Amino acid sequence: MTAPQESQAPSVSEGMGVFERFLSLWVALAIVAGILLGQFAPAIPEMLSRFEYAQVSIPVAILIWAMIFPMMLQIDFTSILGVRRQPKGLIITTSVNWLIKPFSMFAISWFFLMVVFAPLIPAERASEYLAGAILLGAAPCTAMVFVWSYLTRGDAAYTLVQVAVNDLIMLFAFAPIVVFLLGVSNIQVPWDTVILSVVLYIVIPLAAGYLTRQALIKRRGIEWFDNVFMKKMAPITPIGLIITLVLLFAFQGDVIIANPLHIVLIAIPLIIQTFLIFFIAYGWAKAWRVPHNVAAPGAMIGASNFFELAVAAAIALFGLQSGAALATVVGVLVEVPLMLALVRIANKTRHHFPTADAPVAAEAKG
Repeated sequence: MTAPQESQAPSVSEGMGVFERFLSLWVALAIVAGILLGQFAPAIPEMLSRFEYAQVSIPVAILIWAMIFPMMLQIDFTSILGVRRQPKGLIITTSVNWLIKPFSMFAISWFFLMVVFAPLIPAERASEYLAGAILLGAAPCTAMVFVWSYLTRGDAAYTLVQVAVNDLIMLFAFAPIVVFLLGVSNIQVPWDTVILSVVLYIVIPLAAGYLTRQALIKRRGIEWFDNVFMKKMAPITPIGLIITLVLLFAFQGDVIIANPLHIVLIAIPLIIQTFLIFFIAYGWAKAWRVPHNVAAPGAMIGASNFFELAVAAAIALFGLQSGAALATVVGVLVEVPLMLALVRIANKTRHHFPTADAPVAAEAKG
């Protein structure tokens, strides 16, 4: 049982900023704003669509880099050295994220979108929605998981280890998994297009974030970096995300107006997948007697998605007007309410897990 003197988990209002708390609301407002823009000022998205290079929208690429770059600044790859104290947590996280999650996402989404909802969604459109779900399934969370870790009183240092390792794996695994699952779905995407997306939206931001982090810490110190620089960077991601979504829905407006039910249908397999992956990782951690402050954040990483990357890849591979792009945005829309529900489940079941001995950061040398 949990000791009486144990502190309560942080409240949502304490652990999340205004943007994170109301992310679903901002996405809904972005949908409305985008649709209105596309219907009443179509010249704006048409003009922006002309700025392309190698089928990549330059304005959208800039916005996506703005979304992703601040997240990559948080990754400290030297933290990986601290994994020795609790290897089970990392084994669970990486196994679930890369050996189970992409394939279960494909299976669940294929079953619902291509079979159960076949009378309601045209086959070609369903294939595009399936492609978006595949992109979400191949991109485990890298940023919001720090919020979920905080709300479950997770080991922040170990969460950083889990995220850093997943980012490294994503460099090499994202493209092969996406190409394979799209191929199984009879959705042909050239390898060079996928690799270009990986370079643009993983390699470049990750390298730039790492080099910038190292240079600034060396020059100004870690305290200034965390408490001054990162706070100034914080608004860039939400601004980039919302503007990107407005543009996306400016192109998607006609489809949504004609098929509003599709958003609900896309959400159903994504919701089932989220709960399934969480309970696989969480149950595995309980069976292995992993401390709760490692188990809860580890399960959250797989349950949530790096939706910024998924949106970027969907736009790059299939275009702003594609069903794949729409499906990834539905992932953004449902993620926060689902993850907050999982946070509550994790906090209420804390007493079923062993208590951690010490955080990774305090690991003894030698």
